[in-house]
Amino acid sequence: MRVLVIEDEAKTAAYLRQGLSENGYVVEVCANGKDGLNQALTVENDLIVLDVMLPGRDGWSILSALRKAGRQTPVLFLTARDTIFDKVKGLELGADDYLVKPFDFSELLARVRTILRRGPARQEEILRVGDLQLDLPRRKATRAGTALDLTAKEFGLLELLARRRGEPLSKTLIAEQVWDIHFHSDPNVVEVAIRRLRSKVDDPFPKKLIHTMRGVGYVLEQR
Repeated sequence: MRVLVIEDEAKTAAYLRQGLSENGYVVEVCANGKDGLNQALTVENDLIVLDVMLPGRDGWSILSALRKAGRQTPVLFLTARDTIFDKVKGLELGADDYLVKPFDFSELLARVRTILRRGPARQEEILRVGDLQLDLPRRKATRAGTALDLTAKEFGLLELLARRRGEPLSKTLIAEQVWDIHFHSDPNVVEVAIRRLRSKVDDPFPKKLIHTMRGVGYVLEQR
C-alpha cells in the first residue's frame, strides 16, 4: 500500500514516515502543496495524508484539483485547523476523514486502516459509449480514434451524459449540473450547447449517440 504524505512540518512528516513504514506502508513525503499535487496526479497512491496549511498551495485546493481531475484517491486531512467549519469543508470537498493535530499515532493508524479497508469510492477514469471514449483525468475525448476538440463546458456536458448513459436527462438537470445555475428565463441555452456538442461528437460520424427525447430531454446511448 502506497501512502503519500503532504506535510511541510519536518518533524511531523518524519514521524508519519517512520510510523507508517513500520506498519508496512510505502511512504512518500512532499513538503509543499505544488509538489504534493503533482505527485498525487502522476503517481498511483492508495491514500493521501494531507495538511491544509501548506506552502505553495493549500490542502483545500489540492483536494479540489484532484477531484476535478477525476482522481478519487482516499484523502485523510491531518491539520491543526480544528473548527467545525473546517471539518465540514474538508468532508464536503471530498475528504474521507479529518483528524486534528496534535494527534495520537494509534488513532491515525486506525483511521488509515479503516479507510483502506473499505476502499475508495472510485469513479471511472475512462468512460466509453460505443466508439466514444472520454479520458477523465486528461480531459480528452475521442471518437473512433479521432480526437474531439471540445471546450471545457462541452467536455463537462459530454461527461455528464456519458456518466449517466442510457438515462434521459432533463434540460433543468443538465443546466444545474454543468453550469450550476438555473436557466428559468432561457431554456434554449442547453439546446444550443447540445447542438454544438452534436456538431463535434455526432455530425462527422454515421452513428449518432446523442438523442433527443421529446418532452423529457437528452440521452447518450448507442442504438
